Amino acid sequence: MLVFAGLGNPGAKYENNRHNVGFMAADAIARRHSFSPWSRKFQGLISEGTLGGEKILLIKPQTFMNLSGQSVGEALRFYKLEPSALTVFYDEIDLAAGKLRVKVGGGSGGHNGIRSLDQHVGNAYRRVRIGVGHPGVKEMVHGHVLGDFAKADREWLDVLLDAIADGAALLAKGDDSSFMNRVTLALRDKLVPTGDDDRPPPKAPKQQSHVRQARPQQPAAKLPESGPMAAMLKKLFGKD
Repeated sequence: MLVFAGLGNPGAKYENNRHNVGFMAADAIARRHSFSPWSRKFQGLISEGTLGGEKILLIKPQTFMNLSGQSVGEALRFYKLEPSALTVFYDEIDLAAGKLRVKVGGGSGGHNGIRSLDQHVGNAYRRVRIGVGHPGVKEMVHGHVLGDFAKADREWLDVLLDAIADGAALLAKGDDSSFMNRVTLALRDKLVPTGDDDRPPPKAPKQQSHVRQARPQQPAAKLPESGPMAAMLKKLFGKD
């Protein structure tokens, strides 16, 4: 068995927070792969299913973010699993919004949920870091992660969550590189360019066919200078 944990805070107040993108990833996986209904166990919500032939326990700790390790640690101990059986999905302010990286081990990077997990299960587990961007000033980080995703964010967020769900079996098989490649390609293929640097180069002007280029240019028609037609034109255009 493998454990996939999505981190977040319980309750409607936090549902759409950037800090809850781990919960969103777990929900997307459960929906896409027809996991069992969510039920309460291990101080969290759990759902079971299979990915890539592996039995998966999805868990969303309900202990609040700062105590996530209590819930996930309890599940690992119950099933006698090593940290290597654990994959954690969580928000990462040090990645640009919409970016994703996977790594095993490392520090907490100031993330309280990861710090709690490290305390309870060690740090030798896989981390799926989902970029939510940095507000630019350290003092604004707390409000940023506990703020809701903006409507404009849904464009990349929905694509990213779908791609995570689509590629989850690759994580279960331990193929982290293929998983990251699939997510990256999905974002590249489905998202509308957001800046001039991302836009495709403008199309070159349509070239004339060789036949049209070879045709002699017709001179402009010469207007009559005398006679009835000339008189009529002078009258129409007010020329003396």
